[in-house]
Amino acid sequence: MVLKAARKPALGGQECDMSGWDGGNCPVRDVIDRIAGKWSTLLLEALSRRPYRFGELRRLVPDISQRMLTQTLRDLQRDGYVEREVFPTKPPSVEYRMTDLGRSLFEPLSKVLQWAEKNHPSVKAARAKYDESELA
Repeated sequence: MVLKAARKPALGGQECDMSGWDGGNCPVRDVIDRIAGKWSTLLLEALSRRPYRFGELRRLVPDISQRMLTQTLRDLQRDGYVEREVFPTKPPSVEYRMTDLGRSLFEPLSKVLQWAEKNHPSVKAARAKYDESELA
């Protein structure tokens, strides 16, 4: 019996050879891991509406720590989704805004967010049903 190389569908319906797959070098995983973080999506959603100063973002997401807000904004900046502008005031003020790349990401991401909001009750019901069956 001859075993075929592992194959897995890829984006666009194209199959790809998974036998030499390097998960650490996967572009989909690399991008999705960053934007799927606990805070990234919330911040991208906020910044899709308008630019915000740091303190405004902190108030919009009150349960995020200052450290985590700083780190998440840096990560989003590093990936090119958000830009930071420092204004020469005393004390300096900083504003964050979405870049063109961030807006191009947010277009499909907003559809996922709408789907999540619409289907959240169904997901919660499915979880409860599963949890109930696991206890039985």
